Amino acid sequence: MMRSRLVTAGFLSGAIAAFGLSTPLTAKEGMYTPDQLQEIAAQLRESGLELEPETLADLTSFPMGAVVSLGGCSASFVSPEGLVVTNHHCARGSVQFNSTAENNYLANGFLAATKGDELPAAPGSRVYITTDVTDVTAQMREGTEGMEPLARYELVQQRRKDIIAGCEETLGYRCQVSGFFGGAQYKLIKRLEVRDVRLVYAPADSIGKYGGDIDNWQWPRHTGDFAFYRAYVAPDGSAADFDEANVPYEPEHHLKVSAKGVADGDFVMVAGYPGSTNRYTLLAEVENTFEWNYPTFQKLIEEWIATIEDAAPEGSDARVKYESLLAGLNNFEKNLRGQMEGAQRVGLVDRRRAREAALAEWIAADASRAEYATAIAALAELSEESASASRTNFWYGNAARASLFGVARRLYRLSKERQKPNAERESGYQERDMTFFRQSMQAIDRRYDAGVDKATWTLFLKGYLAQPVEERVGVLDKAMGFTADTTADDLPELLGAFYAGTTLGDLDTRLALMDASPEALEASEDPFIELAVAMYDYGFDLETQSKTRAGRSLALRPAYMEAITDWQKEQGVLAYPDANSTLRVTFGNVLGGSPQDGLIYAPFTSLEGITAKDTGKDPFNAPAKQLELIEDKNYGSYKLDAINSVPVNYLSDLDVTGGNSGSATLNARGELVGLVFDGTYESINSDWDFDPRTTRSIHVDSRYMLWVMDKVDGAQALIEEMDIVTE
Repeated sequence: MMRSRLVTAGFLSGAIAAFGLSTPLTAKEGMYTPDQLQEIAAQLRESGLELEPETLADLTSFPMGAVVSLGGCSASFVSPEGLVVTNHHCARGSVQFNSTAENNYLANGFLAATKGDELPAAPGSRVYITTDVTDVTAQMREGTEGMEPLARYELVQQRRKDIIAGCEETLGYRCQVSGFFGGAQYKLIKRLEVRDVRLVYAPADSIGKYGGDIDNWQWPRHTGDFAFYRAYVAPDGSAADFDEANVPYEPEHHLKVSAKGVADGDFVMVAGYPGSTNRYTLLAEVENTFEWNYPTFQKLIEEWIATIEDAAPEGSDARVKYESLLAGLNNFEKNLRGQMEGAQRVGLVDRRRAREAALAEWIAADASRAEYATAIAALAELSEESASASRTNFWYGNAARASLFGVARRLYRLSKERQKPNAERESGYQERDMTFFRQSMQAIDRRYDAGVDKATWTLFLKGYLAQPVEERVGVLDKAMGFTADTTADDLPELLGAFYAGTTLGDLDTRLALMDASPEALEASEDPFIELAVAMYDYGFDLETQSKTRAGRSLALRPAYMEAITDWQKEQGVLAYPDANSTLRVTFGNVLGGSPQDGLIYAPFTSLEGITAKDTGKDPFNAPAKQLELIEDKNYGSYKLDAINSVPVNYLSDLDVTGGNSGSATLNARGELVGLVFDGTYESINSDWDFDPRTTRSIHVDSRYMLWVMDKVDGAQALIEEMDIVTE
């Protein structure tokens, strides 16, 4: 643990070791971009990789060519016929979408007997296949030096949109321009957008979600978190919407699936699309997050969950609509608690303070580095401003959370953006975004209930009204009819008028308003639309302030990241960029651990652990057939001798985060030996600070996947379709 003190002369080398910058443990830390792997080729070979590290840099070759994104989760091809494997929780929305009272696939599982029986995935489901990555740093950054912050931000965003538009002239592709190292580098990522995605197989929740929220972020774990999609394209191989005439996509590469699996200590690596990390944030951002934002939000989420549960009783239609949100809120609340406990355990604030002092000492040791110090000082000031803005806007942001208010704001913003040429519209409002926009309008019916929404909006507004009047937003108070004397007791009547007078709960109305002009919406008497119109200028001003801060960051953060990179390079360590939903590779070993004194995590769990946990009640209600197979020790060829059973889940010391869900876990030969689906409770804080001693990721074992498919669900046809490696 870092003690709360400034770094003094002679402390630099100790600080570097404490932050994991020069110890052997750094082989486990790092979400590397594929092109970086050539620079750590020696480490990869020494760790056990049998493939040539250089081949991992080629996204169109094996095995990277088999790895895909689902736009929030990761996945990979495992057959030449477009079969895609991912986590059960990543595909569960599609299972739920296709379920009915008569065919409850969540409870019973789903297995298509033939390709013709495969079901369309939930609306908006995609398989993104990366086909090309181009460095566009020069195009993005040229001539931005010396510009005013807002102008710089807008120029960079316009260049991003223009580059994407050029890329998407090739029909069927979805492109993105992603920034790395704080905007020091930009890459254009071209991806085939497979729009016809079909559900092939998902075990029942009693396997795929075994343990539920109780076991979430916990070890030992016994969850069969896997499912299969299939990607379909037009007969000519181009991306197409769902059509009976479409054919399975034929990937250039697919992964072989190992029935032998891994043993304790074996080399493993994960290739996937991690969402975001905050490893390089400055002290002010860390302090604001862990000393104010997280504690405040965690308490609010607890109240949010209780409010929904009270307003939508078990078994009600409203509860069905809010089950997904409740699951997400419970997960987020547990995550926040883990983040805060982890930050306290490792002394995160003190560690970040010490790191910045150590970096400052390194900069001061060489006069040629003076520009780094100037940029970092300005960035620290900006971080303070951003943290202050975050606190100021917190209660207003929550006060604006009503579902239909959000719908109204988006519709009014769309009407405004459509007054501009398409190329100049804000991202999210261009023609390329309209399919997703329309689907979001349609999805509201499946997750909205007026009574529940009113109850939660009441909760948020109570928090807002509790703030001093001088800290509230005058234009919101005027639009809502709030005065200095308004109390929570006045809210039921005030909010009742909104829900009684709106028509935005109707799908056809929402879709029709996508084509409305600003004038038409400004003339509307719908109370939510009136509120959206009234708040537009204030919201636009907040957005402009945020963009201006972002423009300042674009000028400062690259210098900070260059300093970090050079500092680490002197220690023989390759700096990796924070995760940003682009393809990354991390590597390490199958490894248990001891996160605290007296607590031992074995590297594997077994089938017998399922039986030991089983109560017959959700979420510990394994299928009777599965329990019988376990009782009979019917392991087939999937047994791991070291545990005398079939391994269910295992631990590794890999560096992963949200978005990695469904990522292929590969052995030294690039064969699939499992899927990442979670991390231990002690690992939650690794988004901010990687601790090699306690950080562990949780994987579903390929042997358990095959055992369930073979013995429990009779998915032999899929096993035969895949290339199964037994040696």
